[in-house]
Amino acid sequence: MPAMLTPIIGIVQSASPFGDNCCERQISIRSDNGINNFIVGPDTYVIGETRLRPGMYVAAFYDASLPVPLIFPPRYQAVIIGRKNPSENIFAGYFDENLISENNELSLNITNSTEIVTSNGQPFNCRPENQMLIVYYTATTRSLPPQTTPRRIIVMC
Repeated sequence: MPAMLTPIIGIVQSASPFGDNCCERQISIRSDNGINNFIVGPDTYVIGETRLRPGMYVAAFYDASLPVPLIFPPRYQAVIIGRKNPSENIFAGYFDENLISENNELSLNITNSTEIVTSNGQPFNCRPENQMLIVYYTATTRSLPPQTTPRRIIVMC
């Protein structure tokens, strides 16, 4: 998994075949900053194996450390993409042994009400430290790093 995932959040405008091997699709997303295109291929983790359709509100994550073609609108290789609830935040990244994200942007306080599952939807009964995580949450504290009690965590084993 890439170390530096950057999200783009918006509404799917179109989903169309990309290339000539039928295994990739180009998903166009309208965000606050305009249109961004994502290539969704065999290595992309699509949360919940959701079929991406126009009108869906989604979060798409790409590896900001990889080169991007100098075209407009930008076209990124999607690492993770999934449906997003407008009232909820999604964060994807590596969390250390203290459940603090590698970029120091989020700290997790896990409770009994936090659902923790693997990427294939199975219960994860261990502590999720030192893992790549997808975190669903609503509010954070104003501390540094901001703390949250997530509703759901997907562990990318």
